[in-house]
Amino acid sequence: MKPFDGAITRFFETEFPKDLRAAVSDAGKNDILAADWAFERRLAKRDYEAAYEPLQIELVKLQAWLRRSGQRIVIVFEGRDGAGKGGSIKRLRENLNPRGARVVALSKPTEAERGQWYFQRYVGHLPTAGEIVFFDRSWYNRAVVEPVFGFCTDAEREAFFDQVPSFERTLMADGIHLVKIWINVSRAEQMRRLLARENDPLKQWKLSPIDVEGLAKWEDYSRAIALMFRRTHDAHTPWTVVRGDDKRRARLEVMRLILTAVDYDNRDESIARSPDPCVVGGPSILPSGNG
Repeated sequence: MKPFDGAITRFFETEFPKDLRAAVSDAGKNDILAADWAFERRLAKRDYEAAYEPLQIELVKLQAWLRRSGQRIVIVFEGRDGAGKGGSIKRLRENLNPRGARVVALSKPTEAERGQWYFQRYVGHLPTAGEIVFFDRSWYNRAVVEPVFGFCTDAEREAFFDQVPSFERTLMADGIHLVKIWINVSRAEQMRRLLARENDPLKQWKLSPIDVEGLAKWEDYSRAIALMFRRTHDAHTPWTVVRGDDKRRARLEVMRLILTAVDYDNRDESIARSPDPCVVGGPSILPSGNG
């Protein structure tokens, strides 16, 4: 039984662009579907595994430094549906002490929260000394998801854009290390992943009505994403974009990104090196139309 009566398959077969439909249908398991990228095949499993464990050890060292120093880290993960936010967070936390590494994935606001200052419900989830917090979606819902689906007014989004720079600078002025990550995925790859979820009983829980409704809103999302970057990417609180069509490369580069964002003790520079610029960069690394 497919969720939502097979709505994703139905959209793919009847409304999805024909050229992308052919690309998805013809692709092999290891083929990269993103256009205009340096890679045509995903990273070999043996190469992924060889890099993975040393990076995990570095993450454990980072957490140990956090505990000793009392430093705090906030990592914001944003991206389109199916981009790989949850998978990246899972790998980052795999060997960390869960008492000091929390995931915040908030559901839609309650009636009481809708009457509060917009940022208020996020403040209570910020880290204490020695802690790292991963936001699996964040206050940036107001910049992309909410306007695309009509969940906020233009005035509310404009107020968000006016306030978010000072909000984030306040966090950083108080000593919080803030990392904002946008994981990008091409339209063809997104569809391939959503189809896979629809057909996998163990992954169907990941799908929501928003995912289904969002299939026809690719261009609306693209415009909202472009505006978000124009209004919220600057030298003080920059966005880092990770091209996520190859999950293996993306996960490794996200680890490297985190490890190079903070100057922790005893870092092995040969392992915690700068991310691959073909995979990680600023918003300019995004393809035209975001994918």
